Amino acid sequence: MYEYLHGTITAVYPDHVVIDVNGVGYLVNTANPYRYQVGSEATTIYVYQAVSDSAQTLYGFADFAEKQLFLKLINVNGIGPKSALAILANPDHQGLMLAIKTNDTGFLTKFPGVGKKTAGQIVLDLQNKLDDLAPADDGTLFTPEVATTDGENPQLADAIAALTALGYRATAVNKIKPKLMKFAGESTNDYLSEGLRLLTK
Repeated sequence: MYEYLHGTITAVYPDHVVIDVNGVGYLVNTANPYRYQVGSEATTIYVYQAVSDSAQTLYGFADFAEKQLFLKLINVNGIGPKSALAILANPDHQGLMLAIKTNDTGFLTKFPGVGKKTAGQIVLDLQNKLDDLAPADDGTLFTPEVATTDGENPQLADAIAALTALGYRATAVNKIKPKLMKFAGESTNDYLSEGLRLLTK
């Protein structure tokens, strides 16, 4: 129904953003909410609307290519929208495509909600269907339990909340937290990107 929303970001949360479009606030679930900033005007978010008996949910993407990869992932048996978002949150999209093309199921099982059977299904379904998603020069396609936080660094705390919202286990997130505390990040997005790198290395 919707291709994209264009407006002003009015709120950013660990698992979603709110974008105001002509006075209407849309709640949009996104893989990395912290790449958006509150007050950012003229923001475009590509969206996919999922409709069920109990809810209508919007999932948002930075650009058309990211949305296309999401659509390919949710067509895989065993991959729902939340699992697809968790996979897309990792910025190494070239590595993701390479893992699918080379049958590297070990890489794929590092994502929350993806076991060996599902990883094998991803490879089976998508191995020969990613050629139309060419990576950009920088290697990307496009520009439960709660982990503990100390409250000392709000950017780190927000990143940890985002990781748990994506479905990573609190024990796994807490395990990498000491490394994140030593990481010289300047924004929540920096800490989130580094956390995703550590969780999937």
